[in-house]
Amino acid sequence: MKAKRLGFLDRFLTLWIFLAMAVGVLLGYFIPAVSSFMDKLTYNTTNIPLAVGLIVMMYPPLVKVDFTKLHSILKKPKLLSLSFFITWIFGPFLMFLLAITFLKDNPAYMSGLIIIGLAPCIAMVVVWNELAQGNRELVAGLIGINSLLQVLFFSSYAYFYLKIMLPLFGFESQVFDIAFSDIALTVGIYLGIPFLLAVISRTIIVKTKGINWLNRKFIPAISPITLIALLFTIIIMFSLKGAMIVSIPMDVFQVAIPLVIFFAIMFILMFYLAKKSGADYAENVALSFTASGNNFELAIAVSIGVFGINSGQAFVGVIGPLVEVPALILMVRLAFWLKQKWYSN
Repeated sequence: MKAKRLGFLDRFLTLWIFLAMAVGVLLGYFIPAVSSFMDKLTYNTTNIPLAVGLIVMMYPPLVKVDFTKLHSILKKPKLLSLSFFITWIFGPFLMFLLAITFLKDNPAYMSGLIIIGLAPCIAMVVVWNELAQGNRELVAGLIGINSLLQVLFFSSYAYFYLKIMLPLFGFESQVFDIAFSDIALTVGIYLGIPFLLAVISRTIIVKTKGINWLNRKFIPAISPITLIALLFTIIIMFSLKGAMIVSIPMDVFQVAIPLVIFFAIMFILMFYLAKKSGADYAENVALSFTASGNNFELAIAVSIGVFGINSGQAFVGVIGPLVEVPALILMVRLAFWLKQKWYSN
């Protein structure tokens, strides 16, 4: 059977992403009024256009999730245990080691990177999983579990690494105080809204039109929205900090190095261990992207709320997704390459 030909957007996705990044930087640098206008569209620590872009971007992949099958992930305790260990135990400690190794001369950048490593991604992972043809039900279940864990334990985790672990390694402890409600609000905006919209629309369509109409008509019609919204989100994200990126490129590079190392180690390690644990390709993709991505929205909100909008911690939080986007789009390509190598049969 012939392989399905990729659509125009899909075939050149990497090119579109880099073009969107370039457009965003150019807008932010050469037309400062653009970033000023975008900054004004911010409520507390949430940039409204950015939030809208993320919500719209996540909606189509979540509509594709058969929520009646979510309970099936509980039948794979071995994979869930592996995901928990790599994502919540190994990942934060790896980011901590990278932070104190590469950013030891800049305490603000160092603590900002540590904060990034404390929470797995609950937004963009849906898109990376979709692009790499991962298991939708598994990734939806994982982000649900990770969202709850973030709300319950993020503050304690941050206290442990910033107040206890830093002094143990010879660094000064960092002041940290973030309210439970602030974390819950961030998780609710970026995950709760698209998740609720997806559940409601899927339920209504299945009842009124049937599952076949949903799969054959509605989902193909809305699928391109994900990539369009992704490109829109990237342009907004880069335009907000275009001038900063151009003015201090070495700082961006300094923060980017440990982040790229983190993404690569987490993705490849999880992919290898999940394969050894019996995961099929689709399950492996869901596990690997969940492990390698980070909740930058929460990291940015926490850094701004605790250390201030002009702090080094907030700067690192902003640089994070700018590095993650091109890095994880390359991981999508790597996933397909590993599929040919390890799952060809």
